[in-house]
Amino acid sequence: MRAAAGARYDQQGRNGRGGRFAWLGELSLVVFLVAVGLLVVVVIGAVLAAVLDAEPASADSEMTFEDPVADTAIQLVGIAIGIPIVLWGARYLNKRPAGTVSSVLGRLRWKWLGLCTAVALPLVAVQFGVLFAWAWADGSAEPTGDGFPGWTTLLVSLAMLAALVPFQAAAEEYVFRGWLVQVIGRAVRSPWPAVVVSSFLFALAHGFGEPSGFVLLLYSALWWGWLVIRTGGLEAAISLHTANNLLAFGLAAGFGDLASTETAADAPWQATVVEFVFAPLYCLGIAWLAKRRGVERVTP
Repeated sequence: MRAAAGARYDQQGRNGRGGRFAWLGELSLVVFLVAVGLLVVVVIGAVLAAVLDAEPASADSEMTFEDPVADTAIQLVGIAIGIPIVLWGARYLNKRPAGTVSSVLGRLRWKWLGLCTAVALPLVAVQFGVLFAWAWADGSAEPTGDGFPGWTTLLVSLAMLAALVPFQAAAEEYVFRGWLVQVIGRAVRSPWPAVVVSSFLFALAHGFGEPSGFVLLLYSALWWGWLVIRTGGLEAAISLHTANNLLAFGLAAGFGDLASTETAADAPWQATVVEFVFAPLYCLGIAWLAKRRGVERVTP
């Protein structure tokens, strides 16, 4: 059962199915299944590493595989598993089309996704360039990693990242900006409590690093949450998240730094300042483009 005509993105779960507190049951079960899914992927990875004799040499290592490319792949798959789980939750617990997690049209709008990607990729490249130029100018740029890993390793790394990062980035959007916002949207009338709560949890999910990193994640997530409501779907947020992660992971692969355990939560204050400019630049620009192209914001 779909939500009524005119329903916003966050209201897609309001289809009259279940009782007043049914959303709590969906929330609890899906979160549990996401945790179990991640654990299963980690266990499978550990078993494969043991069978293939590819475990880290150090017993204190946080990695599953000694090879950082394989280890990164396992981590990305562990996050990507969230997509089928939240879609299952929408379909079988909320009893609505799973595609309503993607957009108000009940599907992923591929042309709109492609257009957003065409905007996001060059914009993120410029953002990274500005950040690197700043770090170079003030002398804070320090080489990390083991250096260039060689063309074979780099090409294998880039192929793996191109295949898995879009699913990893999309999974984070489906979980935090998508399903979670819609589950909370079944209990509150305004979209903003759901956007704020999901943004805060998104920042926490990246771990505890630098205060500047937490601010960056929270600030970005709030803008992305606004954009999802404004455009009626996840496409614009998926595009930006994917572009950002592809460039970040790609650079890490080029510098031989895929084994790093740092996340966006460890971002320096310079990255936060740059994000203060580029997050609204992208979101406001995409919102304007969506309005010009007549992108649906509510259920038709």
